[in-house]
Amino acid sequence: MAEADRLSPAVSLAAQVRTAVLWRSGSQVFTQIVSWCSTLIVIRLLAPQDYGLFAMAQVMLVLLSTMNGWGLASALIREEHVSEERLRQTLGMLILLNAGLALAQFLAAPLVAMWFDQPQVAELLRVQSLLYLGVPFCALPHAMLSRKMDFRRPAQVRLAAALAGASVALTGAFSGWGVWTLVAAPMAMLLTEATGMTLAARAPIRPSFRFAGAGHIAGFGGVMTATQLFWFVQSQADVMIAGRVLDPHDLGVYSTGLFLAQLLAAKFVPPINEIAYAAYSRQQVTGPEPLYATIRLVMMVALPAYAGLAVIAPVLVPVLLGEKWLEIVPLLPILAVAMSMLTLQILFAPATNARGVPLAALRITMLGSVVMPCAFLIGSQWGVTGFAWGWVGGMAVLASATVTLSGRIIGLSWSGLARAVAPPLGAALVMAAGVALVLAVMPPLLPLAVLASAVLLGITLYCAALRLIAPDRMAEALRFLREQGEAQPAPAPAQAPAQAPAE
Repeated sequence: MAEADRLSPAVSLAAQVRTAVLWRSGSQVFTQIVSWCSTLIVIRLLAPQDYGLFAMAQVMLVLLSTMNGWGLASALIREEHVSEERLRQTLGMLILLNAGLALAQFLAAPLVAMWFDQPQVAELLRVQSLLYLGVPFCALPHAMLSRKMDFRRPAQVRLAAALAGASVALTGAFSGWGVWTLVAAPMAMLLTEATGMTLAARAPIRPSFRFAGAGHIAGFGGVMTATQLFWFVQSQADVMIAGRVLDPHDLGVYSTGLFLAQLLAAKFVPPINEIAYAAYSRQQVTGPEPLYATIRLVMMVALPAYAGLAVIAPVLVPVLLGEKWLEIVPLLPILAVAMSMLTLQILFAPATNARGVPLAALRITMLGSVVMPCAFLIGSQWGVTGFAWGWVGGMAVLASATVTLSGRIIGLSWSGLARAVAPPLGAALVMAAGVALVLAVMPPLLPLAVLASAVLLGITLYCAALRLIAPDRMAEALRFLREQGEAQPAPAPAQAPAQAPAE
């Protein structure tokens, strides 16, 4: 049973942040290796239309998942003291909320299938409604462990969940389950994670449905839930529109290309945001330097990754996915530009949320819920490629608005942001130009050999260019990896994380 906890200053926050980043990011690498290996095999075995049908079902699932109560649990992270009764109250809220969402999805499934004119979507959604029942036993333990800056045990649980999901995915793909493979694997992952997280956090399993005194938790969580709702409109408008104008094959091509382009923003930035939110919530520094440091280290990895993706797409897709997915190739350079802006944009919400200003992220996602659908509606006139360009135009507007609006709260300036981003951007462009030139003159080789050579060359060129342009950036990253966590006034420089930015 969870104990009433207090935040302990015994271990310096800088040391905790460093350990958290290493565990969360390091485990994320291993977890994603497991996930990607199984995913790439499954993509080769399933047809594009399977992914198209799954993308249609995901619209409803993602919509209701924005209301699943993660914001309620996240509110506990900011609390100075949390009693066992408050934990049980939060669990009760989460159970009631997610039971209602499961029922709503089950009943609304035929309407969603009617919108997309695909009857099988209703069957997928009815089975997927079971996913909500495991959410309370993931969200509450996660918040409890985040309060203690303990990301080691969640990392271990998520790795076990990834192994369970990969096993089910491979079993389904080789057994001919078709689209149901994409349904069964997440369910196995969630069941494993819910069980493991509850045990790791020693979280309460007996809820309380008497909510006296928990109003402020519901209020903060409500604002974060509203933010998630608008984030849904912003992030899922493309599939809602594309599902009406594209056939399942083309939608499968688009959604799989978007999946590849979003890997960094969707898989690696959210874990960093989890740590950032917990660290920002505990520190007393009010200036922009912690966020600047986060941007410096995240973009030092993100920008070369996106530039590399854009350049090596013609050799990457055949090697990873197979020849039947070659239609993705022209989409990746376009989406890489958009995802670089998205990665920067979602780094701001943890900083404003931790300062007790969740309305900032809410206003930005409200703007995004207007800007992105408009961009996709315009882009839909040009088919799959038009949706990719819709991402670029929409994110250019939204990222600019985020920097302007959130920057006022945090104290961040455009000039300071430029100093943080310019060195890795310049080095990434040098790298991309060098790799593109070499690929253009390289003699015919095995595709895997070409891909490996391009990746190694890209890493070498980027590191050399960054060392020449801004040697302090390399030193900052190496210093973080070597330091032993002495007390620091601002822990966020130690960090280098739909779902949504409110995490």
